[in-house]
Amino acid sequence: MPTLMVQGTTSDAGKSTLVAGLCRCLKRRGISVAPFKPQNMALNSAVTSDGGEIGRAQALQAQACGLEPHTDMNPVLLKPNTDIGAQVIIHGQARGNMTATSYHQYKTVAMDAVLESHQRLRQQYQVMLVEGAGSPAEINLRDNDIANMGFAEAVDCPVILVADIDKGGVFAHLVGTLALLSESEQARIKGFVINRFRGDISLLKPGLDWLEEYTGKPVLGVLPYLQGLHLDAEDALPREAQNSSEHGALRVVVPALPRISNHTDFDPLRLHPQVDFRFIGPDDQIPGADLIILPGSKSVRDDLDWLRRQGWDEAIQRHIRLGGKVLGICGGFQMLGNVIRDPAGVEGCPGETSGLGWLDCETLLQQNKQLHNRQGRLSFVDAEVQGYEIHVGETFGADLKSPVILGENGADGAFNQDQSVAGTYWHGLFERPAALNAWLKWAGLKEAKALDYAAMREQQIDRLADSIESSLAMEKILSLVSGEVIALNNGMATTESR
Repeated sequence: MPTLMVQGTTSDAGKSTLVAGLCRCLKRRGISVAPFKPQNMALNSAVTSDGGEIGRAQALQAQACGLEPHTDMNPVLLKPNTDIGAQVIIHGQARGNMTATSYHQYKTVAMDAVLESHQRLRQQYQVMLVEGAGSPAEINLRDNDIANMGFAEAVDCPVILVADIDKGGVFAHLVGTLALLSESEQARIKGFVINRFRGDISLLKPGLDWLEEYTGKPVLGVLPYLQGLHLDAEDALPREAQNSSEHGALRVVVPALPRISNHTDFDPLRLHPQVDFRFIGPDDQIPGADLIILPGSKSVRDDLDWLRRQGWDEAIQRHIRLGGKVLGICGGFQMLGNVIRDPAGVEGCPGETSGLGWLDCETLLQQNKQLHNRQGRLSFVDAEVQGYEIHVGETFGADLKSPVILGENGADGAFNQDQSVAGTYWHGLFERPAALNAWLKWAGLKEAKALDYAAMREQQIDRLADSIESSLAMEKILSLVSGEVIALNNGMATTESR
């Protein structure tokens, strides 16, 4: 079963993007393809069809393949909750919190889970496209590695190395990474891809020729910088601001909490032409806004304490007093209540933290994580909403009698008395066009333009795949996914012996 791995010289080199685009390219050829990432560290995640949790990037790659996300596509997910620790998720289910040191000792167990998932997927699909993590040249992480060359050596697969030229130093990144690999690992690198190039490609050619001569390995292509390309982020906050220039645009502000999770919730707002959207970071002042959204958090009590130290609780209180709207999603919903109790120390030290008190409810954190895909309708307007829940704890109280969502499996969320403050556990609130319009109108936008985010995501995947088809040596790449050359015959996959 052919497996091809994409590794990067750095984080954010373009691994997730390249795998997603290649997945769509192979799907167009009628090839049965699945994405795979042995180990992911990210706070953006998705709920799978089998009731587990995987990285958001793998869910996007599954969509590029025309598949429903499955936990086998990302068997190990690490969700950082401190600077030195993370929640460890194996096959979609949380196994507990571990420090970096204890997880390093746990890696042999994690590797068994990785190989088990890989084996199951290889029995179902013709090709697997694998994404590495960070860089294979991180010397301190090479012992018991399961994310990069440790996996590639275990399953004996070829590797493409991608580097981001927009960061600068692309040749040093590629040559330096190659130099720090073992001899057998170097042999696995079958070619290079340079990502995010802007300018005249002829000026780059002397460098490409030198790279091929110096390393003895081919450059498989140079991907252009695709201005405005939007794909679900694996973890990092977006590089580019999305500020509307339209007169009367709705002003939306989201505090960028230290452990902000699932910030992809806000992509439909960032991309809406009538929304002036801003993430507000440390030591920034919260500007005048129509809507402030408290996002999800992996460490709700700690992030709430941090928010208070920033003075943002007082700023948001003034915002409410002046007629602005506030929405809390998941951890942000829990912050809006009267108290958050964590007697078992699920997210850290046992104890409780006073909430912001803008919703009459309270939260009890519990060990069992809620993982559900959901469908329902908004309670304040007849609009369909589809989303997912990823949270620990249960929220209860008087304001839950005024729910935000009427779901197929029960109501969710709460409004305060005058409906100026709302909270819900559902992520994905803004992806359905009718639901997005309803929230924009609730926040004060009189006439909202339609935006179909699901269709936009599909268009962006296709745009990426088109760029890959025109920029990379696809025949060479296709020849790497098996001992045979995959030829094209009227757009369908056939095989020929080499």
